[in-house]
Amino acid sequence: MSIRWAYAINQWKPQFDDFVRREQHERALKTISIAGFEGVELTAGTGRWEPLGNPQQLAANFGSVAGFGEFVRSCALQAVSSWFWDPHERSMEHLTGPLSGDDLPALVERARWFAGALAELGGSVLVVPAAPAAGDAELDDAALDRLGATWSAVGEAVRQDGVRLALHIDFLSALRRPGALDALLDRTDVGLALDTGELTVAGIDPLGVIERHGDRIAHVQLKDALAVDTDEEYLQPAAHWTVRVRGGAREVPRWFAEPGADGGLVDVPAVVRALLGTGYDGWIVVESEQSPHPAQSCLVSGYLLQRELQPLVEGSVTVVP
Repeated sequence: MSIRWAYAINQWKPQFDDFVRREQHERALKTISIAGFEGVELTAGTGRWEPLGNPQQLAANFGSVAGFGEFVRSCALQAVSSWFWDPHERSMEHLTGPLSGDDLPALVERARWFAGALAELGGSVLVVPAAPAAGDAELDDAALDRLGATWSAVGEAVRQDGVRLALHIDFLSALRRPGALDALLDRTDVGLALDTGELTVAGIDPLGVIERHGDRIAHVQLKDALAVDTDEEYLQPAAHWTVRVRGGAREVPRWFAEPGADGGLVDVPAVVRALLGTGYDGWIVVESEQSPHPAQSCLVSGYLLQRELQPLVEGSVTVVP
């Protein structure tokens, strides 16, 4: 398998009620296709406002996973590359709490559904937040042992469907603390999802992560960062809303943007070259998180893909006569 390019549906903010109609889904997927991407990454969700993100809504909107696959292909996309699933997420609609290692059978059962759907849709990676936000997590040795055991069990379960589990670190995660990511990876054999924007906002150089853990990278989410959380606001309670959404004390208007954006802090070509140097051959999912104009950001990202990134990948291939 060579590097394949996908785009993240979460740029269209599917968790809100302004992205629930089939015609809106069709426009988004066709925009992704015309921009030059061959796959789409979905985001799991818990309620009716995540129309492409859970089994109940896929069945309601498309009849079945197979029916959704036909819809994706009708929009000239080849696959659902991956699924981002946050088992820590609460469902206010269904009044259910987050899953954890204490709910391992339920965690595995849910993960197996996503893995089976991915296998049917041509995907290969289930992406999960490796730990809750820092305000909700303890990360002593015992806690890391539990996390490692939990993700090892889930990873073994989804491998039955030919799907790889990849642990994601966002800038609010407790795992951004010095040494925490390394310690968790030492405790499990599952993959790592490299999110360039999240790591950069957390003050972690993605190139350094590639250098240390290149052999563990199972998935890449490529987005730019426009600011760094230099004041460690990730430790605040309810940081998702007060920091990520509202920008924290500095009222940062956008933490993230499409790769190569003006003022971006991520050296996107250097990241791609470093990945090529490790022999990475999975999906690279481009994101433009927090974009006020999702379709425009997708097309701008497609221009970068076709004019710079894909030629970079193709130029790295050595043809043996």
